[in-house]
Amino acid sequence: MFADLNHKTVLITGSTKGIGRAAAVAFAREGAIVGINSHQKDEAAKDLIAQLEAEGARFAYYERDLKKSGECEALVKAFVEQFGSLDVLVNNAGGLGVRKGLESLEDDDFNLVMDLNLRSVIMTTRFAMPHLKASAEERGETASVISTGSIAGREGGGLGASLYGGSKAMLHNLHRNWVKEFTKDNVRFNIVAPGTIDTAFHADKSPELMEKIASTIAMGRVGTSEEVAPSFLFLASHAASGYITGQVIDVNGGQMCP
Repeated sequence: MFADLNHKTVLITGSTKGIGRAAAVAFAREGAIVGINSHQKDEAAKDLIAQLEAEGARFAYYERDLKKSGECEALVKAFVEQFGSLDVLVNNAGGLGVRKGLESLEDDDFNLVMDLNLRSVIMTTRFAMPHLKASAEERGETASVISTGSIAGREGGGLGASLYGGSKAMLHNLHRNWVKEFTKDNVRFNIVAPGTIDTAFHADKSPELMEKIASTIAMGRVGTSEEVAPSFLFLASHAASGYITGQVIDVNGGQMCP
């Protein structure tokens, strides 16, 4: 589908479960060389490694906790040392962190969510930039940074998810700023913003609540990770989206329309 992704080097953070995993598999099937990552080599990581090996993918796994800046730097360094370049960075690491009302929030809650959803993106992107710029110059086409945002970045998030929604709104805006800074270097920045997707993110919600949420979606159901993954491929492909930057691509089944 996206032939120009063949042989491209793609680093995907937080990529052993849910949307990140689906994106990793999709890139690998397009012939990309893929770096996958999680903060621990758990059963999900081992299962994805086994799947990619069985499919003959070109990939490597990196165990790094991206809530720490040094680990972000080490991840990028290890990937580039192994594969020689970095053409596409997908910042997917992140999560809810905590679900608490405003009056219950503590400093540790704030630090956790900001490190999880912002430090991981800011610092990984920071250390990736020299390699992305070099890729763009060498290939004569744009390099790409794609981060996973959220519908919560626009509508605030559910009850108790103010820190999560706020962090995603900041992420959306960070990309708009980086467009101004790095377009001259032929590096594009775009966001994929999922709506309600059937992942572990919603494991704390009851079946009744999930049914209620589904009833608010125009398509009448929640989405799947596999339905989100192609948006990352599109935004990574210079041939398909080389003139697209600074955009938030909503993948939400009509749950929220502009």
